[in-house]
Amino acid sequence: MPRTADALMSIVIPAHNEARGIAHTLEVLQGGTKPGELEIVVACNGCTDDTAARARRAAPRATVLELVEPSKHQAQGAGGAVARAFPRILMDADVLITGTDLEKLSAALVGEIQAAAPRRRVASSGSRVIDAYYRVWQQLPQVRAGLFGRGVIALSAAGWQTINDLPPMMSDDLVVSEAFPAHVRRIVEDAIVEIKPPRRVRDLVKRRIRVVTGNAQADQHGLRGSSSVTEVSDLLALCRRQPSRVPDVAVFVAITVVARLGAKRAVRRNDFQTWLRDESSRE
Repeated sequence: MPRTADALMSIVIPAHNEARGIAHTLEVLQGGTKPGELEIVVACNGCTDDTAARARRAAPRATVLELVEPSKHQAQGAGGAVARAFPRILMDADVLITGTDLEKLSAALVGEIQAAAPRRRVASSGSRVIDAYYRVWQQLPQVRAGLFGRGVIALSAAGWQTINDLPPMMSDDLVVSEAFPAHVRRIVEDAIVEIKPPRRVRDLVKRRIRVVTGNAQADQHGLRGSSSVTEVSDLLALCRRQPSRVPDVAVFVAITVVARLGAKRAVRRNDFQTWLRDESSRE
């Protein structure tokens, strides 16, 4: 696809019932950029709220699609079909990152690098349990090295083709991350994305049940490698390095055990369609 005359990059944002936060996401996204530098495509899919209207008001120059079926995979394809510029950013509708930081990601796509993602900054949830969980999660080697769990990934033309060839998966960001070997992907430490965690423990458990279920689906299709699996040795190593984190690790283990038990039923039934969405982070 040819680069547009003005846009430095294209951003594709699948959005399903994101009316409460889409305007803020787009306002932050456009920060630090000039009009026309970013080609923004918001692919609203299966929305029963006014996500599309709010997106148009927040970003009048954006292309806003309204798709009937609630499918992130199809929204990604539809958005990519109308986007014209590379590098191309695939971005969740519920994360916050500035256009300036997206430019840093795009600048990293040189040589053999096909995919780049920002450093995470997980906002405080207001819950000691949830914050303890994320303090451990963020320090796991698999989480630090992977592209997943960031909500933003910048792709070259070759990288975009790679993700378009992937099948629809529940843990789509993990599968995307696994599609790029370490030598063709990069984490850009001076680009930051803000992740909104759940605000209630039950919502964190719902989110983790979905992740565990999605991981099982990826395993069934051979799309997850051993390098992305958290081992007990990783948690023990963290406790040795930082003894003060032992209580946080205990919280992490407890949430993980509950999530795995909760995912068993869905996995047994091969139910990889039920999306346990956390609404609390959108409040």
